[in-house]
Amino acid sequence: MITPNYITESSEVFDAIVIGSGVTGGWAAKEFCEKGFKTLMIERGRIVEHRKDYIGENQPPWNQQFRTNVDNLLVQEQYPIQQQCYAFTDATKHFFGNDRDLPYATPDDKPFSWIRANQLGGKSLLWHRQSYRISDFDFEANKLDGYGNDWPIRYKDIKDWYSYVETHVGISGQRENLPELPDSEFLPPFEMNSPEKMIKQKLESAFPDRHLIMGRAAHLTQPTQLHISQGRVQCQARNECQAGCSFGAYFSTQSSTLPAAAKTGNLHIAANSVVHSLIYDEQTNRVIGVRVIDNDNLKQREYFGKIIFLCASTLGSTQILLNSQSKKYPSGLANSSGVLGHYLMDHNYNANAGGEIDGFEDEIDQGRRPCGILVPNFNVQPDPKRPFLRGYMLGGGAHRETWKNMQRSEGLGIDFKNRMGKPGKWKFGFYAMGEMLPRFDNQVKLHSTLKDKWGIPQLDIHCEYSENEKLMMEDAKEQMMAMLKVAGLKNVTGRVNHRPPGIAIHEVGTARMGKDPKTSVVNKYNQAHDIPNLFVTDGASFCSTPPQNPSLTFMALTARAVEYASKEYAERRL
Repeated sequence: MITPNYITESSEVFDAIVIGSGVTGGWAAKEFCEKGFKTLMIERGRIVEHRKDYIGENQPPWNQQFRTNVDNLLVQEQYPIQQQCYAFTDATKHFFGNDRDLPYATPDDKPFSWIRANQLGGKSLLWHRQSYRISDFDFEANKLDGYGNDWPIRYKDIKDWYSYVETHVGISGQRENLPELPDSEFLPPFEMNSPEKMIKQKLESAFPDRHLIMGRAAHLTQPTQLHISQGRVQCQARNECQAGCSFGAYFSTQSSTLPAAAKTGNLHIAANSVVHSLIYDEQTNRVIGVRVIDNDNLKQREYFGKIIFLCASTLGSTQILLNSQSKKYPSGLANSSGVLGHYLMDHNYNANAGGEIDGFEDEIDQGRRPCGILVPNFNVQPDPKRPFLRGYMLGGGAHRETWKNMQRSEGLGIDFKNRMGKPGKWKFGFYAMGEMLPRFDNQVKLHSTLKDKWGIPQLDIHCEYSENEKLMMEDAKEQMMAMLKVAGLKNVTGRVNHRPPGIAIHEVGTARMGKDPKTSVVNKYNQAHDIPNLFVTDGASFCSTPPQNPSLTFMALTARAVEYASKEYAERRL
C-alpha cells in the first residue's frame, strides 16, 4: 500500500477535512481524494498499519498471555465497559479504547455501554461486517406511527449509492426479492449447513411471511478484479476477523478505502489528534477549521479547510458539535433547532432462544463461517393488535458441540479425554435485533463539571429502553421459541436479557436529518441546515434505527454526501 502523508503541523488550507477514520471517514476521504480534493483525515488515536499492526492475528490461544481469558485485573481496571463487547479478547483488546482514560457520565439507574476503538480505522477493524440495505418500510415508519420526524429521503434516493459502495466493499449474499430487505450487489453467499436448511424448510412452510436466509456480510467469497487490485483476496473462513485480516478479505478502512485514497496523492492524515472543537467564522457563517489537542503532549494545534465532514461516530461527532459553542450557537454548533444530542437510539439485542436438533449425526461443520443466518423483520406493517411499535430481525445459526462445550464439564482421565474428541449434539440458536423508538428524552449532553484528560467536557448520557422495547423483546422470545418448536427442536428455551443500550454498538440519531431546520440538524444530503460547509454523515444523522445493521447505510450516505458537496463547492455555494 502507498504510505499516506502523515502530518503534525500544517499551515495548508485543505479542500476538505474529514474527522474520523472508520467506515464513514474512510469513505469520505476516498471520495474526496479521488475527486481531486486535497484532503486531511483527522484521527484521535494511533496509527494502525495494515498487516504490520495486527499483533493478535494468527495467535493461537496457547500463545496468548491469558489464553484468551480477559477476566483479569488488568481488564477490570482498564476495560470494564469494553470487555462487554463480543469482539473483546486477549487478541483484540489493543484495538479498544481504554475506559480509564475515556470517562463519560451516566445516571446510576441508566447505564450506557459506549464501545470505542480510537485508532486509524476505528471500529472498521472490529465490526461484525453484517451489511443490509434499509427499505421504504423503514424510511416511512416514523411518518406512519408518529414517533420521530419523517426521513427526508426514501429508498430510491440512495439505491444507486448502495450499489456503488457495495461494488467496492464486496458483499456476500443471495438475491431473495424481499421488499422488507432489498437485495444488494452480491458476491456468492456462504452456505447454510444441513440443519439450517432443514429448519429453513420447516419454518417457511409453517410461517410463509417469515424467511430464513443466509446472512449478508462484507466478506470476499469470490473477489472481483477490483478487489484484487486493492490487494484483497478471498475470505479464508477463519472467523478471526477482529484480530485484523492481512488478507483484506473483509472490508475495513485499512484494507480498502485508505489505500484507494492514498493512491491519489491527495490524502494527509493527522493521527493522535483529539478534536476539541470546530473553528467557526460568524461573518461568513462557515466552519473554517478544526481545533485539536495532541494525544501525547496535550498541546493544542489547528487545521484549516473549506469543507468539513464529521465522521467521528454518533457520540463522537455530537460531542464535537456540542463543544463548538459560539455567540450565535451557545448550545452547540449548528444547533438552532435545539435537537442536537437528542433522540439517541441503539439496537435492542435483549432476547434469545435455542434448542437441540435430532439427527445429522454423520455431519460436522468444516471451517468457521464468519456470519450466520437471518430472518428479516416480519413486523413491517403497523398492526394495532401488537402491543409494541416497529419490529425486529432474528439472527442465529446451527452448530455442533465440540470439545469447547466441555471446558466447564466435570471429568477426569482417559474416558473424559475420549469424550472430548467426539462431536456432541447439534444445536440451533436465535437472537433478536430490535428497533428502538426515537424519543427526545434519550439524549447526550456535555457534563457541567467533569472533563477528560484533554480538557474536553465529558459526555453525560441519558438513555434507556422504553416499555415499547421491553414488550418487543418479550414478543421476540415467544416468537423464537414457537418457531423452533415448529421446526422440531427439542428442549427449547428462551430468555429476555436486560443489558443497557450501547452494547449493540449501533448508536444513532443525535444530529438527525430532516426537511425542517426547526426539528433537525442536517438536511437530506447530510449538510447542516445552519452552516453550508458542514456535513455529518455517520449514525448521528439517522432519524430512526431500523433493525438492519446500519454500517452499509452509513457508507452509502457518506458517498452521496461527498458527491453533493463537491458539486456545491464547484458552484461556489459552500
